[in-house]
Amino acid sequence: MTDGPSDKSRSVALLLSIFLGFVGAHRFYTGKTGTAVLMALTAGGLGLWWMYDIILLAGGGFRDAGGRLVLNWDAESLDSGASAAIPQAVLDELELLRHEVAELAERVDFTERLLARPPEDRTPSPPTFR
Repeated sequence: MTDGPSDKSRSVALLLSIFLGFVGAHRFYTGKTGTAVLMALTAGGLGLWWMYDIILLAGGGFRDAGGRLVLNWDAESLDSGASAAIPQAVLDELELLRHEVAELAERVDFTERLLARPPEDRTPSPPTFR
């Protein structure tokens, strides 16, 4: 098993799996020709194997012929198998956004609870007859 992510594009593999997965196109793409032929002969394992591979690709658990995970959505963005580091300024901004979203969620929750309560001043009054 090789270290690092696969040089194959996860988005290409997922699209091949969705549209041509019943014939093993995504497995041919990732170099797994033996299982691709078997998949083509069984119509994607009667659909079960096909759906399993779609779930694996979408979840990032699918491996290529070299045993490397097919993780990168865009193969062109691969930098010799190393992912680019995220600048600290971006991480700080992301943390601020998380706090703001959490505060908004608390406010929405409070508003929903407030609106769900029946008003105290709307107690039914006895009917009056004229």
